[in-house]
Amino acid sequence: MSEPTVYIVDDDPDMRDSLRWLLKTVGLRAIAYASAEEFARDRREDGPACLVLDVRMPGPSGLDLFEKLCEGGSTLPVLFITAHADVPMAVRAMKSGAAEFLEKPFNGQVLLEKIQHALRESAARLERRAAYDGLRARFDALTDKEREVLALIRDGMANKEIASRLEITPRAVEMRRAGLMRKLGAESLPELLRLALSFEDVTAAYNPRRDA
Repeated sequence: MSEPTVYIVDDDPDMRDSLRWLLKTVGLRAIAYASAEEFARDRREDGPACLVLDVRMPGPSGLDLFEKLCEGGSTLPVLFITAHADVPMAVRAMKSGAAEFLEKPFNGQVLLEKIQHALRESAARLERRAAYDGLRARFDALTDKEREVLALIRDGMANKEIASRLEITPRAVEMRRAGLMRKLGAESLPELLRLALSFEDVTAAYNPRRDA
């Protein structure tokens, strides 16, 4: 996983420089943009990241960019900053999923704490997605018959009980079980059960809209 990155979008060059300096003091990588269009054109790297976004800018506003990112399925945590107290705008941003909404001038330490929190959440999202994708690929390789056997094993049934339930021979159950264990990379029944339960847990924790 690449190092955490903080993206900054603000039309004020002094603010961009100030934020870059602040982030540098705590060892955080920062990439700054002067406009929403400039940010939208750039190709961003994979890895934990968040976006510090000015609300009011020439051309598309910060809210315009944020809503465009949301429409595109982005889950990049966004921290809005603004020099203009605007309660309706803040409410609109938070309802749309913004991580924070800070008014300038803000306390640098407070901003750093919120950025660190956003980066931790971004890293957690990436971990959930990686765990889900890894298990999903293995489970997708199973045949319908293997899935059927796995579900019954997970319910605690022995081979003979599974054979009776599915009206097949115990030998057929053994073959299907061997196939699904090979595909899932399980070397024992306890490990097979652990993988099956892990997949259920990861699937329950993973939200495609939130973690994509």
